[in-house]
Amino acid sequence: MKKTHRIPTALAAVLLLIGLAACKTTSSPHQQVDDGAIKASVKAKLAADVRLSTLTNVEVNSTDGIVTLAGKVRTEEERRMAGDVARSVDGVVKVDNNLQVEGH
Repeated sequence: MKKTHRIPTALAAVLLLIGLAACKTTSSPHQQVDDGAIKASVKAKLAADVRLSTLTNVEVNSTDGIVTLAGKVRTEEERRMAGDVARSVDGVVKVDNNLQVEGH
């Protein structure tokens, strides 16, 4: 009877180890939280800016404090302003502004 419990227990242990390995990340939990807060702050500031509030096609990502902006904007000025807004957020160390101006 004891042998039948070994297989499910061993299988559960292996599955747990596989699950933990799949969740492994290079960022600390603190940095992941900070990156989430940075991303949310950048999005909120972009939405709050009257001139940039129409930027619905802009994707914001943050990794280790480096913010990446991607998507399309209408003008070069919108592109520049979005980068400036992102730089103004606490915790941002660098902005990779990959926004594309429509029609270019």
